[in-house]
Formats: sequence, C-alpha cells, structure tokens
Amino acid sequence: MEFSPKQIVNELDKYIIGQHEAKKAVAVALRNRYRRSKLPDDIRREITPKNIIMKGPTGVGKTEIARRLARLVKAPFIKVEATKFTEVGYVGRDVESMIRDLAEVAVRLVKEEKLAEVEVKSKASAEKKITDALVQSRKKQNTDMPESALRAQIAEELKAGKLDEHLLEIEVNDSPKPMEIMPGSGAEINIGSIFGDFLPKKRKKRKLTVKEAMKLLTLEEAEKHIDTDAINAEGLKRAEEQGVIFIDEIDKIAGKGASGGPDVSREGVQRDILPIVEGSTVMTKYGALKTDYILFIASGAFHVSSVSDLIPELQGRFPVCVELHSLTADDFVQILTSTQNAITRQYAAMLGVDNIRLTFADDAIRKIAEIAVDDNTVKEDIGARRLHTIMESLLEDLSFNASGDHPEVDVHIDQKYVSDHLGDRVRSHDLKKYIL
Repeated sequence: MEFSPKQIVNELDKYIIGQHEAKKAVAVALRNRYRRSKLPDDIRREITPKNIIMKGPTGVGKTEIARRLARLVKAPFIKVEATKFTEVGYVGRDVESMIRDLAEVAVRLVKEEKLAEVEVKSKASAEKKITDALVQSRKKQNTDMPESALRAQIAEELKAGKLDEHLLEIEVNDSPKPMEIMPGSGAEINIGSIFGDFLPKKRKKRKLTVKEAMKLLTLEEAEKHIDTDAINAEGLKRAEEQGVIFIDEIDKIAGKGASGGPDVSREGVQRDILPIVEGSTVMTKYGALKTDYILFIASGAFHVSSVSDLIPELQGRFPVCVELHSLTADDFVQILTSTQNAITRQYAAMLGVDNIRLTFADDAIRKIAEIAVDDNTVKEDIGARRLHTIMESLLEDLSFNASGDHPEVDVHIDQKYVSDHLGDRVRSHDLKKYIL
C-alpha cells in the first residue's frame, strides 16, 4: 500500500504527539520516493531525496518519527550517532560502516519476507521430522500401538501444543559463526565453509524441547527453498532505493574552532560523511551499494552550536530543516492517554500480570503532566523521557510489592495518590520559585 502524505501523518499521530511540521516533512519525503518510482528512467536518475535536518531538544520525537516512518513502509532503517565516527586516520568507526549496517538490515528484511512465504511448507516438513523422531522414541518404550495410530496421536498432540516442553534429541546443521577479518571492516570469513560445496554440511545432535526444535527445523527447511544470491541482490537494491539512515547528534560534530584534543576530527567527520550523502559507492559483503538515493535524516538539539556551524557543503545536502518544539502539559496528557503505545497502558499491562488492575483518573494524568513540565523546566529538558522517570517513582512501591500469588486487586491512581507519592518532587518545584 502506498500512503499519501496525509495518511502518513495520520499513522504517525497514533504514536507521536505534536511536531506537525516534522511529520509533514518526512511524509512528503517518503511520498516523493513513490512519485520518483513512477517516472521514466531518464528523469528518475536525476531526482535525489531531499534530506532532512530535525532540530529540537531530546525526547520530543525526532528518532521516533524516523523509526515509525521506516516501519510504516517496511523500509530498511538504521540509526547511527555522529559522535561514534572518527575521521579517516583516527581509531574508531569509519562513516562507511553505516552503509554496511544498512545493507545488513535490508538483506535481513528481505530474507524474513522470503522465509515467511515458504513457512507453511517448511513447517509441514519440520513437523514430519519431529513426528518421525517421536515415533521412534515411543517405539523404544515397547508400545503396542500400531505405527499409524501412534503417528495420528502424536500429530494431534503436536497441534494442540501438548508436547511443546517435551525434550527431544535431533540432528541439526552445525553452522559455525562467521568471524570479521578486521573489526568494523564488514568483511567476514566463515572458517567452516572455506571449501564451499566440496564438503558436506556437518550435522550435530542437540537436545531441545519440541517447541525449540520446531523453530530450528522450520528455519532449516525454509532455507532450502530460498535463493541466497537473489535475496542478497534484492537486499542491496532495497537499501539503495528505500533505505533510511537516521544520523543522531549531528550537532555534536558541528562546533567551530576545534584546534586540538578530542574535538580535532569533528570537521573531518563532516567531510567524510559528505560523499556518502552526496552519492558514492560503498563495498559491502553483499556487493557494491550506491548511496545516491538513500534518504538521510539528521537530528540534533543544537543548544551550543547551530545548523549554520555545519560545513556549507553538508548543509547543502540537507535542504529541509524543521524545528521540533518542547512538549507542553497538554502534550504530556495526550502522550499518557492517546497514543497506541501510551505509558499508562504499558504499566497497566505489566502489572496486570501480577493480578493488579491499574486505572488512572483524569486529574492524576493532568498532575503527572504538570510535574513532567516542571521537572523539564528546573532540570534538563529531556522531553517525554521524563515521564518514565516520574512513572517509575510513582509506581515503585506498587511494582515492588506486587506478585501473582494474590487475587485480583483494583488500584485507582488519582490526584491524591500522585501527591502522596510524588510530594517531595512537587515541594522541590515550589521552593525553586523562591530561589534567586
């Protein structure tokens, strides 16, 4: 399904409150990819993504917008931190590693899709192998039941999940893990497969539960029906055409006047990132990957530096700049109640495991939101992440004392409960008003 920009924003609204300008920018960037794909080749080659810089404090939704956007269209997505990279010649990660990481994600995404296509057939083969093993095991117990009846009984028990925890010894492929030739290089070697198909695959016996054996054998059977080379080629193509790379903390490499010390390579990192964003070819273990049509979204708080402190060439490669704003009390109320992944729902679900039915009154939600705003004002502004700190403090006693060995209990959180459990935090805010 191809989403219109309005549909994309509506989907993002389910998880992220506010920041309408940023949502519009990424929605247009995503739709432009679809528009480009429908153009003739001669025009399509000339059109490159309009990369985006998101400027705003931490915890207001920058990363979440990019992550949800990629998940929405099942695009290969990675998040990297600009501060992790160093200029060529320094010890650390080189900027090309982000492209190799994107290739890994894209190939894994395609492989998962192909495995899902053959899952039914593969599961049937795995069930047959497990049934054969169980039949042989029960025959050793000198059962007088005919084999056909025994197979029917085992098949029924397997389907009902009655044998999930039953231990079983089966033969599986012994696949040694590949080793990197040089850390961070992306080049790997598999010692066990140096001779390719000249030697048969090694098998080994393992004791597993039926549930674990089913997963492992289903995967083995599925891999027999998929073409690895085709998957790698499709993964590279998808990374080139649909890949999204989110570069966080780009403001940390934007400072001027670094003459030495740990900041000496900041401008060098920008210059190394430039050809990747402009369009270049990076070698990965799956083949060459062109970066011309990857969508880059950069973000940073830009408290100390500004976007204009980036080198001009890099600024030119991020033509769209949107500002995200600090969250208000009303925003916090919506985050706590309106989103599909609302924190209050998460805590209610978790404590429900221990027979506690947790509910929140409207005045309690409002009080928590006001405390979050005050905390972000008098301390560091960490946006919606502040809610996790407050909720942990609020429900600490409840979480500690809860256990599954008591009958169901109703716990209603109202404004009085919030004031009683977060009173010290509120009094601290009141005192701050009188400190000059």
